[in-house]
Amino acid sequence: MKDQIDIQFVSDVMCPWCVVGLGNLNQALAQLDDKVSANMTFQPFELNPDMPQEGQDFDEHIQQKYGISKEQSDQNRQAIKERGQEVGFDFSFKPESRMWNSFDAHRLLHWAEHEEKQAELKNALFKAHFTHGQNVSDHDVLASLAAAVGLDPKAAKSILESGQFSEEVRQKEAFWQQNGITSVPTVIINNKYAISGGQPADVFKEALEEIISKEKAGPV
Repeated sequence: MKDQIDIQFVSDVMCPWCVVGLGNLNQALAQLDDKVSANMTFQPFELNPDMPQEGQDFDEHIQQKYGISKEQSDQNRQAIKERGQEVGFDFSFKPESRMWNSFDAHRLLHWAEHEEKQAELKNALFKAHFTHGQNVSDHDVLASLAAAVGLDPKAAKSILESGQFSEEVRQKEAFWQQNGITSVPTVIINNKYAISGGQPADVFKEALEEIISKEKAGPV
């Protein structure tokens, strides 16, 4: 009988290391598939909650936010591209790449969880932003992505235009911040254990095995 674990993956659509972390976490879970059954949900976190609707040039944003040079930014991108390749993900950074406001994407992800399409939409959003350079704050783009994973595009558009699930997403974001999460990805296991960063698959695997062992042992 497999051990059941609950995973809350706190992340932002704008975060490349969240792509890497999710890919490696999925690899670790695949390696543990004969022993572990995981229920994973995606929790909202905005790296740039004040990002304007028109977005910002990617290079400009990174250099301003982290106080680094263009050369350092280029080096970081190359490192991310290589880590992405390890998990089968294509980061396609271009001169015209932009950062976008991700709040509406999080609202759609909140809805997709109830429709049991959250993982599919999360992956579609990552690919749309990082591989295809699409504006994932645009309602038409978001509705199209919803349709691509089997969700009702009219319902998606209605949610986006009405502001539905705004309060729920704000509450979730506040909850994670109040519980000390300041960077993503952060992976919460069984509401007790936190693993931070885009860790390699073997690090996730070892951590999961250790957590399962502790859970089996019960209270000390």
